Amino acid sequence: MTKINVDGTIVDVPPEFTVLQACEAAGAEIPRFCFHERLSIAGNCRMCLVEVKGGPPKPQASCAINVRDLRPGKDGEPPEVLTKSPMTRKAREGVMEFLLINHPLDCPICDQGGECDLQDQAMAYGVDTSRFAENKRAVEDKYIGVFVRTSMNRCIHCTRCVRFTNEVAGTGDMGSIGRGEDMEITTYLESAMDSELQGCIADLCPVGALLPKPYAFRQRPWELTKTQSIDVMDALGSAIRVDTRFREVMRILPRINDAVNEEWISDKTRQVVDGLKSRRLDRPLVRRDGRLQPASWTEAFAAIAAKVKATTPARIGAIAGDLQSVEDLFALQGLMGLIGSPNLDCRQDGTKLHPAMGRASYLFNATVQGIEDADALLIIGSNPRKESPVLNARIRKRWLKGNFPIGVIGENVDLTYPTLYLGAGPDTLAALPRDFAEILGRAERPLVLVGQGALSRPDGAAVLAKAASLAGAMASAPGGWRGLSVLHTAAARVGALDLGFVPGEGGMDALAMAKAGALDVLFLYGADEIAVEPGAFTVYVGTNGDRGASRADVVLPAATYTEKSGTYVNTEGRVQFAERASFPPGDAREDWAILRALSDALGTKLPYDSLNQLRVKLFAAHPHMARIDEIAEGPVADFTAHVGSAIGREPFVSPVVDFYQTNAIARSSRTMAEASALAANRIKAAQGQMQVAAE
Repeated sequence: MTKINVDGTIVDVPPEFTVLQACEAAGAEIPRFCFHERLSIAGNCRMCLVEVKGGPPKPQASCAINVRDLRPGKDGEPPEVLTKSPMTRKAREGVMEFLLINHPLDCPICDQGGECDLQDQAMAYGVDTSRFAENKRAVEDKYIGVFVRTSMNRCIHCTRCVRFTNEVAGTGDMGSIGRGEDMEITTYLESAMDSELQGCIADLCPVGALLPKPYAFRQRPWELTKTQSIDVMDALGSAIRVDTRFREVMRILPRINDAVNEEWISDKTRQVVDGLKSRRLDRPLVRRDGRLQPASWTEAFAAIAAKVKATTPARIGAIAGDLQSVEDLFALQGLMGLIGSPNLDCRQDGTKLHPAMGRASYLFNATVQGIEDADALLIIGSNPRKESPVLNARIRKRWLKGNFPIGVIGENVDLTYPTLYLGAGPDTLAALPRDFAEILGRAERPLVLVGQGALSRPDGAAVLAKAASLAGAMASAPGGWRGLSVLHTAAARVGALDLGFVPGEGGMDALAMAKAGALDVLFLYGADEIAVEPGAFTVYVGTNGDRGASRADVVLPAATYTEKSGTYVNTEGRVQFAERASFPPGDAREDWAILRALSDALGTKLPYDSLNQLRVKLFAAHPHMARIDEIAEGPVADFTAHVGSAIGREPFVSPVVDFYQTNAIARSSRTMAEASALAANRIKAAQGQMQVAAE
């Protein structure tokens, strides 16, 4: 640690701290535009100028010098930094005056108004007049994709967007052309950005040059109600903030959570907002004369009760979807238990994960933050760039530090960092190339990432057992390194497995229940990703008019993840809590309330009348669910029963084909549809270029 004197306050800071960080540790406020804690140092804006005693007789850019570079006083006193001296104040006023030479003063119509760093800092550190009266420069707006709108006259060349796309996203979409007054930030050919994290540059932009396109000119920030929540578009559980006005969700922004998503979210998470209100189910529907027609709750429950009471429990089943909260799944599990049916499953993709193998068999055991401690990585049957873009950015962050070999078995795709492509399928997994096998053998903390593309196959259990052997011994001591890490694609999967939401003794799994003639009554609880063959009387409980609703005989409208408070468990086993931000439309109700009312109609009343009472039962049965933001380590998994099982020969394929169309809410979003079409055209063009090159 190094001592430094900031405005008379002595603080101890690490020597690698920048002077800006040291000043903030001492409680001093340092303005900045280009500096960002998660990006490299640029030193472009010069707004963070401070006076350094004993240094050059001019202001210093505090973001560009480290504490270790400061000289102590003549008698060994700590280096002295002044953040409020006349020199510092005058320097900041001058920098602000220069920044505003070409900046258009369109604050009343700028969509960044109320959230603009330039606006705030001009008030705090600027002056009321300018000595410059020359014409302001003009820059054409650029097309950079579906998610971000540009107004490049406002750009102050902080290069945050450039550094983000190069360092975090790894696509290098943004850059600068020209010099001096002719410098412009652009995508070079003004093409759409090719990143699943491109919306983050709108968060990073300190002015109104880059703005979220779908949200443009819709609302002012002070008119919004802000609610903390959890993302369910993938299994990472990113921390988000849902901004609403009255009953409508207006936008979704990231929250800082260093253990999970840092401060990034994917474009699907951010811009799926219009899918929350498009094609919504807002009243019960009952199929009459071959068509779904509106009905009352009483009529819908009566139709279900008549079928259930005329059917034996063994001919009734339930399949849970990918977006449900733990409370909802617990209620459905309880209802099926009261009915007496063993046919329930949360694995609509057919994955071979099972709680009987131990909690460690289906968790990302290394943890998301633990990726930065790994020293080798093997990816099996997964495309983390599409399945969890923010986790993929964490892998890239570790790769940037160096000495991190990454091998891939499965699809050979661009993951935004160099990889060693080992092979396409189980043959490679069974006989790992010698060079990479030696790398894993030497690694102290090897990480083996297994995706659902490797586990949702008939040989999934054997693949998992082989992956576990490559990951090394599973530490039994708390906090020990566990390299086997399962990357889920469904937000509800880990919570459901924790509850034991799998077939009971003699029960059928999801794929068996979906076959024609297997059941007489089937509950699809937000399950839209499984093809159900005709035959069973189908009850769909969900939010959007998607695949599940189209094949149902009775539709019960439910609440989306922003319209209910609930508990979720992410891929690493972290228990997370989401607050309700808005209310369901029309006659739609929260899921647990639907199941509670349905249990009355079936004559099998669930033992709670409120969400709090339900949680009391939940926490009593599963105590770790009450420990929010904690990871309960499960027992070491036992794979011995599957070690000798046969492994197939088909190559591993990621389950995420279209990143923007993975669930019912995303498929209801017009913005996601536009992004999906753009991505498909890009792939088609790339394939055409490859074909021409081959000829």
